[in-house]
Amino acid sequence: MKEQSNIPKHKIGRAAALLGAGARVGANYLKYRGLQKLTGHDGRAAFHEATAAQAFETFSHLKGGPLKLAQMLSLDRNLLPEPYADAFAQARYSAPPLSYPLVVRTVQRETGRRPDELFDTFSQQAIAGASIGQVHRATQGGRDLAVKIQYPGIADSVRSDLAIVKPLAMRLFNLNAHAIAPYLAEVESRLLEETDYTLELHRSQDLAARSSHLPRTRFPDFLPALSSRRILTMEWVDGELLDAYAARQTSQAARDRIGRALWDFYHHQIHTLRIFHADPHPGNFMVKGDELWVLDFGCVKSLPEKFYREYFSLMNPENLLHRERFESILRALGLLLPDDPPRAVRKLTRVFHESVALLSRPFHRGEFDFGDRGYFDELASFGERTRQDAELQQINTARGSADAIYLNRTYFGLYHLAGSLGARIRTTLPVM
Repeated sequence: MKEQSNIPKHKIGRAAALLGAGARVGANYLKYRGLQKLTGHDGRAAFHEATAAQAFETFSHLKGGPLKLAQMLSLDRNLLPEPYADAFAQARYSAPPLSYPLVVRTVQRETGRRPDELFDTFSQQAIAGASIGQVHRATQGGRDLAVKIQYPGIADSVRSDLAIVKPLAMRLFNLNAHAIAPYLAEVESRLLEETDYTLELHRSQDLAARSSHLPRTRFPDFLPALSSRRILTMEWVDGELLDAYAARQTSQAARDRIGRALWDFYHHQIHTLRIFHADPHPGNFMVKGDELWVLDFGCVKSLPEKFYREYFSLMNPENLLHRERFESILRALGLLLPDDPPRAVRKLTRVFHESVALLSRPFHRGEFDFGDRGYFDELASFGERTRQDAELQQINTARGSADAIYLNRTYFGLYHLAGSLGARIRTTLPVM
């Protein structure tokens, strides 16, 4: 992949690029509508494919907030039309890497030394690259290391980028300003945290230590002396990224063990620690032998106790079967609002009930087969129906706690990782 020799850092240049993407969306839409009127054929698929490719090209050049948002959205195929989910999935691995001279300048600015002065060896080409930074392989004192270098200017551009992306996302995905506002506010908070590698270093060491007792779950050592606010150095792990592992032939028993390790890792953090790794895409996990390695704690989310209890009480089978109790919990979570008319309450209660029953199904089976593609087809069908529901569009407004955004996304990501493994997992949920 062709290297980038620069990243637009100034607000004007980044705004121009994002507004240009918006203009191309508009031009594509006019072309789609014109052909539809002229031929009578629905060219929506071609419109989405062209727009998705152009949006990803712009986002991958800018990196930072736009590319991270694309990466996050790609995990949830219930939110996006398929062409966007497919295109944005490239954000996990396929962002163009920075050229070596730009990496050298970044390291010098952070440490006062060149990479080849700071490390015994340092790869000039990135091993991996994504939205916030890229990884280089290095050695120091006989140890193999992975060094994450943050893209220059990313931390300063998060707020302005997301402010410009907001109307583009609203137009692409038929969202209104009230519905997307809490989503973007929460994304902004987490993104700003992700640009602070000193915070990530602390969280990595803390959560790894508090999760170290989990069977078959391992964490690399982190090296504070070779890290800074924009550089994070850790032990190099020789293994296989989770999606590559899932794609090759392995025994069902081995897949089940890795799936169980993944499940236990998340549920220990969510249900015991109340703070969890909130970026469940396969590039953050590696399989080595019969063990799951967690590589990245850039995105971490903590859960207020009150929200935690109300959220998981929705999944209690007794509450699912009791309409008044279920509706009361929806009101406590802000998913039903005091001024909702009766018709909207009935509609939303049905939709939320179907959603919760579907998403909590794995917990009610004792053991769940995530290799059952029928289950994921049901998830996709539900997402498509709710996206296309005109009545929901009319009553859709800002609902629920922003705390739910990353928790929902984490469960979607966890389910899809387990699904990629085809793992059969013993599942449990605390009774609320």
